[in-house]
Amino acid sequence: MKENSIYHHTENQLLEELDVIKLAQKNPADFEPLYNKYFEQIYRYCYQRLDNEDVAKDITSSVFYKAITNLKKYKYKGVPFGSWLFRIAMSEVYQALKDKSNERTLNISTIDFKEILDQNGNNEALDEAEKLKLKRALKTLKKEEVELIQLRFFENRSFKEIAEILDLKENNAKVKAHRILGKLKKIYLR
Repeated sequence: MKENSIYHHTENQLLEELDVIKLAQKNPADFEPLYNKYFEQIYRYCYQRLDNEDVAKDITSSVFYKAITNLKKYKYKGVPFGSWLFRIAMSEVYQALKDKSNERTLNISTIDFKEILDQNGNNEALDEAEKLKLKRALKTLKKEEVELIQLRFFENRSFKEIAEILDLKENNAKVKAHRILGKLKKIYLR
């Protein structure tokens, strides 16, 4: 799996980020570096799920408002602060989908689909017919399953981060991902 430096942090980076969080917990004006670091990621997360720029902007604003007003409740768990923000964003996106009866969308036009189906490193590109078939298979999954697949394969997040975002144990996130992939492969290969 390709590593993406946006989502993978060293222990030093996590501790530096924790120092910024502690400052922001004392003085909300010190929240700006966290906002700057995560704004684009949170916005893209919302936009990918809603495919509506205005709603994604509104939800992103709401995520950061909730984060700054609840920052004193934040507890460090050895994962990036962004994981906490993504939990808030996930909740806000689900609420927006529920409130507005929007259907969930999968913005998967730039994804390396072969990586999802083939965990053995054979990443030959899929043709358009295969991409369409995979897109249909993805649409049969439950929203929680899609969320896990998106976080793992589309955003290249670690299982530790996924567990934090989805409020699971790390091992449970791994098991669920394995089961979802099995289900997805079965549907795709029909």
